[in-house]
Parts: sequence; C-alpha cells; structure tokens
Amino acid sequence: MKNIKLIIEYDGTNYKGWQTQPGFPTVQQTIEKCLSQITGENIKICGSGRTDSGVHALEQVANFKTATHLETAKIQKALNSMLPDDISISRVKEMNEDFHAQFSCRSKIYQYNILNRSYPSAILYGRVWHIPIKLNMKLMKEASMNLVGEHDFSVFAAADAEVKSAVRTVIKINIKKTRKGIIEFEIEANGFLKRMVRIIIGTLVQVGKEKLTPAEFKGIMKKGEKNKHVISAPPYGLFLKKVDY
Repeated sequence: MKNIKLIIEYDGTNYKGWQTQPGFPTVQQTIEKCLSQITGENIKICGSGRTDSGVHALEQVANFKTATHLETAKIQKALNSMLPDDISISRVKEMNEDFHAQFSCRSKIYQYNILNRSYPSAILYGRVWHIPIKLNMKLMKEASMNLVGEHDFSVFAAADAEVKSAVRTVIKINIKKTRKGIIEFEIEANGFLKRMVRIIIGTLVQVGKEKLTPAEFKGIMKKGEKNKHVISAPPYGLFLKKVDY
C-alpha cells in the first residue's frame, strides 16, 4: 500500500467545512469521491484538522492509503481535472507508511484578514471581514502578546468543543496592516480548539474598537469566563495558511 500526501488549496464558501457530514457538501468528501473514481478503491482521506463552514485553506494537508499503481503526478493531474474550480491540489507526494496528516503535525498557521477602511471591496468579498471603523493596532498588538505561550484557551473555544484538554501552545502571533487597508493576523500554535482563531480575532477586534482594554483581555484569559466582548469573527476572513511537520 502507498501512503499519499496531498497539499490542498480551497475556497470554503460553498462547503460545510472540511470534514464529511451526511447531507452537506464538504471538501473532504468531494476529494474522496474523485479519488475513489480515479483509483477504483473506496478511498478515505485524513486531513491535518477540521476547518469550519466557510473557512478557506492555502495549504491543507491530507493523506490516504492506496494500492494504485498510478504515479503521484498522474494522481494530481486526474484530481485537478475532476475537482470543482474552488478546490485545487497543489502537490502530491508519496510518504513513508507512518506519516499521518493529523498526528504527525507539529504546528499550524492560520491567517485572518480584516479590511479596515470606510468602504468594502467587491474583489475581496468573501475573503475578508470588512470593518469600517478604524481599529487601534497598538492596543490589539499589546493584547495579543498575552496569547503567546502555553495556556488554557477554553474561553476562546466554541461552547460545543469536545476535547480532553483546552491547553494549547501559541508559538507566535503577528499583526500587520498593508497599504491596501488589510489587517493580517497570523497565529501559529501546536493545535487549535474549535473556532479558537475566530473567537480570538473577534475579541481582539473589541480591543481594537476600544471596547475592551488589553488588561481586560488578559483578565478574560486568566479567569476563563466568557462575556459580551468574547465574540466570534465571521468564517470567510480565515485561512489555514500552513501545516508544519
């Protein structure tokens, strides 16, 4: 059996997230259907992690086992000829048998984009969160530094997140503003809870709007208690940027 690694780019707008869900279109089941037709096998793929409904990926990673004799280049070409235009396979590589897209992962990098100017963008529609009120970059950066390190992030997790432990390690977080008025948030961690990035961004925006101070942001983390300022950013500004192994 071969162990095949896929690097996948997708626009999540038309999908109910990554993971297969009966009755809903998902990225995982769309790729599995094409692979099963290509190989003649019942293919199941494993992704590095889930992305929510409407979230995009620049470099999602998945792997699957197959007995096919097809070369990786032919698998890539066949997949890209069959997949819809909003899913693309950028790389296909044969790995050693113990590689696992989820369990071999060391860290993930997510990027969130906010268009912070008075008017929206037609071109970037569905890929940025438009906030017309000027956000205070200095305060958001100050508050974000509290995230770095090992913490219990349960306050920034979805209410229905089912995990044994909410402790994660944020390796780094960067916030910068481009000349085009886009604020880019980049967060790298050894793992993420359900909706964690979106809730962190939503809460940092409250700091940027000066509805919450950096000290209060730190207090929310320390106490682990949600309040009206702990909100979730919309999914369409979020991208899974990179998965490191």
